Amino acid sequence: MTPDLKEICKKYGDRLYAAAFSICRQQQDAEDAVQECLIRLYRSDTEFESEEHLKAWLLRVTVNAAKSIRRTFWNRNRTSYEEYMDSLGFEDPSDRSLMDAVLALPEKYRIVVHLHYYEGYRTREIAQILELSENTVKTRLFNSRKILKAKLEGWEDE
Repeated sequence: MTPDLKEICKKYGDRLYAAAFSICRQQQDAEDAVQECLIRLYRSDTEFESEEHLKAWLLRVTVNAAKSIRRTFWNRNRTSYEEYMDSLGFEDPSDRSLMDAVLALPEKYRIVVHLHYYEGYRTREIAQILELSENTVKTRLFNSRKILKAKLEGWEDE
């Protein structure tokens, strides 16, 4: 019995995902475990005796992949965003609000803000680091300030 991957995904995908999710408790990790299972199936030369044999094999491989993902260094040492922010110990609650707002910016703005305000680089230096024009950096800083101002209504300007 040679399995058809499309058919297997339709028939068992939800079950495999549910099994992986019950172990990983993270959507992306569960998806990775299912993907790993399907890759192993694709590469496998195992002859399945029956549909039940195939289903058991898929679940076993998915569960093992999910357990492996849970044992990785990254997952053992991952903390939630809230736990991390709580561990920073902001003196002023407004500092936490500012950090939350900065982290919520789109990446292209966030990196420019970080380099300028937290690392102390000038726009020319940021342009060189990011391989952008100096005007692009200035525009991104301007736009990020506008976004932050809207998010942090009621705050005084710098």
